[in-house]
Amino acid sequence: MGQMTERLRVLGMMSGTSMDGIETALIETDGESLIAFGPHESFTFDHQSRELLMAAKASARSVGGSSERTAVMTEAEALVGALHVRALEAFFVHNQMTADDVDLIGFHGQTVFHAPDRGITVQLGDASVIARAFRCETAFDFRSSDVAAGGEGAPLAPVYHRALVARSDLPRPVVVLNLGGVANFTAIDMEGDMIACDTGPANALLDDFVAARTGRPFDESGRLAASGSPDEAVLRKLMDDPYFTAPYPKSLDRDAFDPAPAYSLSDADGAATLTAFSARSIAAGLALLPFRPELIVATGGGARNPHLLRMIGLECRVETIPAERVGWTSQAIEAQCFAYLAARVKYGLPITFPTTTGVPAPLPGGRIVSP
Repeated sequence: MGQMTERLRVLGMMSGTSMDGIETALIETDGESLIAFGPHESFTFDHQSRELLMAAKASARSVGGSSERTAVMTEAEALVGALHVRALEAFFVHNQMTADDVDLIGFHGQTVFHAPDRGITVQLGDASVIARAFRCETAFDFRSSDVAAGGEGAPLAPVYHRALVARSDLPRPVVVLNLGGVANFTAIDMEGDMIACDTGPANALLDDFVAARTGRPFDESGRLAASGSPDEAVLRKLMDDPYFTAPYPKSLDRDAFDPAPAYSLSDADGAATLTAFSARSIAAGLALLPFRPELIVATGGGARNPHLLRMIGLECRVETIPAERVGWTSQAIEAQCFAYLAARVKYGLPITFPTTTGVPAPLPGGRIVSP
């Protein structure tokens, strides 16, 4: 299985732990090679939708990730489906396409709880809603089989990062660093072997702090953080967590760390401290590697924060650049990733590996629902 695969036009969708919107992207792939890149778009959640999703996350946490859906989780799950249908409808209209132009859809859903040490990962969203709406096979449930096999269930992007690097002339070893709500990296060595893990927060704690203090959803270009100074005492307290010295593979829930110490600081210093916390925790993760990377290529929403990238470069002592500098589109990469993973699900190819999630052997995963 997985041999003599046909090239597919796959539309991927991702709503990450930042809970700020849906990314959509079209690629052409046979599940191994990246053949072509199509259009991509972002759809931002309105305040009311984001509040419901955050409430569902809190509710899932309160019941310990139980398989039982609380009332607010059920409401949020219906919203997730409706928002993704709306995003895809807009994508097709904007790009003068129809669902007939797509062979397969990759639908991640919205993660609201992730505790792999307890064998639990919870994503909201009914893939059959997507499949029925567009009469298209839809791949989903990418994490469960990995967690059930003893893996971390995250990160899932490494195999896509490897495919991206394979078609580039980047120096190696190279690190592809995803800056979503949580930060995770894929380190690729001279032979193309992967090492990956979540390192700690990227945008989630900072976004929440900025929203609480200013009402704005995030620190635009890192300007608030750049106007303040990190508090070293608070930073040491935040970094005093055994996760940062634990060996990889390892993964995190969005709310694994308590940012309360930063809330004793001014707006500018609190933002500066949480930005430095993200950068320093990334440096701690990279320090575990058996080699020193030549370059860090940053993707995800945090790649648009030049102050955060400067801090990462300083803490890691490695040149850190946004994905656009190498011809990639940082905002589209996660959606492209789930398009690529959807093709691998369809062809029975592994999507997780011992050095990326800690699963015992390369493991196919995900499920596909037909319309």
